Amino acid sequence: MSSLLLIAVGAALVNNVVLSQFLGLCPFLGVSKKTDTAAGMGAAVIFVIMIASAVTYGIYYGLLKRFNLEYLQTIVFILVIAALVQLVEMILKKFVKPLYNALGVYLPLITTNCAVLGVAISNIDNKYTFAQSMFCALGTSVGFLIAIVILAGIREKTENNDVPKAFKGTPMVLLASGLMAIAFSGFTGVI
Repeated sequence: MSSLLLIAVGAALVNNVVLSQFLGLCPFLGVSKKTDTAAGMGAAVIFVIMIASAVTYGIYYGLLKRFNLEYLQTIVFILVIAALVQLVEMILKKFVKPLYNALGVYLPLITTNCAVLGVAISNIDNKYTFAQSMFCALGTSVGFLIAIVILAGIREKTENNDVPKAFKGTPMVLLASGLMAIAFSGFTGVI
């Protein structure tokens, strides 16, 4: 059990998908304007990454590996992720309309969020068991949630501050993201 927790904590903090692997930057930078919207996006990404990891694990070992079709891994995983994002989009549209409207165009971007595909592929490449894959997926998605909510909080705090004109907008976001990446690199020696 402790090795599973180490995988999850390592994926969330040490190997943060956004801040150390630089995957999933588009929604990270685009949806991080308000903390509630960022938290909603993070929750949607948690759901998609968890389900995608479970389904892709089963497809890889149940079909692709069994029939020597491993070369189809990437295309099959992309199709699975796209279908799952459509499911999330339909659920949010039906049950959480304000969040669906707030996420707007960024919700379908989860389909192209390379963090989701990256987790599915890295679980296979690392030869994780199903339990290890799920803990890695949980840690990775929680790490994404942590990073996007922290950046949203920073953006909300700096929005009305006296910031030099040259740093307003995107430069401030990139500077904050870089400083967050540096801060998260401090977790490297922990695990």
